Amino acid sequence: MADGIESNNRDLLERLHRSFEGPFTPADAASVLSLEKPRARRLLAYLASRGWLSRVRRGLYTTVPLGATSPSDWREDPWIVAASTFAPCYIGGWSACENWGLTEQVFRDIVVITARAVRSTKQTVQGTPFLIKQRAEELHFGTKTVWRNRQRVLVSDPSRTVADILDDPSLGGGIRHITEVIGEYLDGEHRDTGTLLKYLERQGNRTAFKRLGYILETMRREPEFAELCRERISTGLSALDPSVKRKGTISKRWNLRVNVGLDAS
Repeated sequence: MADGIESNNRDLLERLHRSFEGPFTPADAASVLSLEKPRARRLLAYLASRGWLSRVRRGLYTTVPLGATSPSDWREDPWIVAASTFAPCYIGGWSACENWGLTEQVFRDIVVITARAVRSTKQTVQGTPFLIKQRAEELHFGTKTVWRNRQRVLVSDPSRTVADILDDPSLGGGIRHITEVIGEYLDGEHRDTGTLLKYLERQGNRTAFKRLGYILETMRREPEFAELCRERISTGLSALDPSVKRKGTISKRWNLRVNVGLDAS
């Protein structure tokens, strides 16, 4: 890969490979290469322009595997990109559902929950679309560390994943898909209704209790758990799925505007 690169820059490139297993900034490079930041910034831009590094976004680079057959087309693992680009953050929503086997659907976008202020909730980095939800860092609880190419990435644990998509159904692919996810959660190895209840309480959105309780009753499952949810609902009227503009009927029992029909099977 490094054919045509002068020996001094080749040595610096090899040091970058030894020092970083994930994305890094010019400041990071300046530190490990003992260079002034402007010099490091120019060096990284030069190496990226020649295909010896990959530019993740402005001010963030990653090394390209030495054996890459087409360095200019090489892309870093999207989860690793997210962990560096949107830190502090965790992978959540339908992406976490896929990780834990709670859905068989495959989504193109990666859902990221971040404490960082973002200009847009939809961004594309290295060709991968990301759906971004901003949430205060003190609410980044209920996560697990997973390894992606020897890099640590945080992902919401199964119970937190369910709590998140009940809080914001747009992160779970809509309320119908969320109903399927809840069925998988209740039947599978990750079932932990006590932890789910605790997470929902800690999130503080009582509409999530309405959605879960209504879904459980519609599925004709877990009557005792549904009743625990009903004890925690708020008095105001909420939408079952806020992303759907249809008015629908009103469930007085759950203070919900049922704007999406659910399969009771």
